[in-house]
Amino acid sequence: MRTFKLQVQTTVDGYMAGPNGEMDWMTFPWTGDLDAYIDALCESVDCIVLGRKLAEGFIPVWADRTPDDGEPQETIDWMNNTPKVVISNTLTESPWENASVAGGDLTDIVKRLKARPGGDLIAYGGGTLVSELIAKDLLDELHLFVNPAAIGSGMPVFPDAGAYHRLRLVAAQSFDCGIAALHYEPNRA
Repeated sequence: MRTFKLQVQTTVDGYMAGPNGEMDWMTFPWTGDLDAYIDALCESVDCIVLGRKLAEGFIPVWADRTPDDGEPQETIDWMNNTPKVVISNTLTESPWENASVAGGDLTDIVKRLKARPGGDLIAYGGGTLVSELIAKDLLDELHLFVNPAAIGSGMPVFPDAGAYHRLRLVAAQSFDCGIAALHYEPNRA
């Protein structure tokens, strides 16, 4: 069975975006040690899972990227060539190349994706999708990239669903740019 990973940027106080979707708190440029960590994280991945709202910006931005934008060509190629599944109950077909749309019950969608042959899956968001994946306990690994910033309010990574989310720390690593990666797995015991 495929492993379903989450990779998300977060603030120290647990937000993935500000109150109006601001993401100006993110640390850039990344350093080579963080790039290498992400390369290793994605090595086994052959499918990117996105929510519709994030896909509307994410897919076109990567399609237009060039090495002049500061990304290595290998990263650009991987982002563009890796098949994507966009979770949406409003789209019926994909307007993007190399992306399909999946609608309906999120738990059923994830079970079907994980049952397919292939490498691992990785979700990048957006906020609604991340919250639902966490609330429904559908992720196998959570990779939180904690940026050295606190914003006080905004879109939380963890939903306020009235339930505890018990996690087991697998690894923690800091990077030269100031970001710390926290790798968790759900503690389902």
